Amino acid sequence: MPIRNDDVDWDGWPVEDYLAENYRELHPCDAAVIAHHAAYYRRLPAGSLARTVEFGAGPNLYPLLSAAPVSRRIDAVETGAANVAYLRRQLAAGPDACWRRFHALCRRLDPRLPGTLPEALAGVRVIHGDVRALPSGQYALASMHFVAEGASEDAEEFAAFCGHFARSVVPGGHLVAAFMENLPTYRIGAASRWPGCPVDGERVAEVFAPLTEELTVTRIDADPTLPAYGDTGMVLLTGRTRSRPGPGG
Repeated sequence: MPIRNDDVDWDGWPVEDYLAENYRELHPCDAAVIAHHAAYYRRLPAGSLARTVEFGAGPNLYPLLSAAPVSRRIDAVETGAANVAYLRRQLAAGPDACWRRFHALCRRLDPRLPGTLPEALAGVRVIHGDVRALPSGQYALASMHFVAEGASEDAEEFAAFCGHFARSVVPGGHLVAAFMENLPTYRIGAASRWPGCPVDGERVAEVFAPLTEELTVTRIDADPTLPAYGDTGMVLLTGRTRSRPGPGG
């Protein structure tokens, strides 16, 4: 039987191992994700979105930095206790030095981002909770990074997470996302094992087409500077939710 989201102890997510493997330096794939997102965010007026959400924030600060120029408030919603504790420490005591490189790139691509990390993250509120419990139509924009395909091994549950993500925004609201392409079940650090649901651009487009308009799906190749998790790259998405329900609701 596939591992499903509720089978996993998300409170035990290995934050330090994950950061060491992925974010202690700025990898080319993340620079490409940031550039992709910045091109979308630059189309929106500064501070024009009253409330946005990072859907399953993890310990990753760069999506929060990317969205900051257009967001007056960002809810970083996360279920794992270790990730929540990390995010709260970053906001209370100041971000780790590694995030300075991410901040510099985000600001170079969108100069509207405030000049210091604390200022750039001033609008972030960390919420300890299950993203599946978020009310529908609450946000002007939702952002999601490596969540739906890494929450479960079950393809139907992947689609359900994507549905929760899309429904968290108002009709006509904005969606920005990144997925690991063809991610299998994988390890972080020496031993911990985590679920993966292999998806590609075609599958992502299939899931989001009924939920969105102005949908754009693209991809980038696997990054050889990252650990060999078994993925084949990243799938990147932007779009807007339907202004009115499509066929079948």
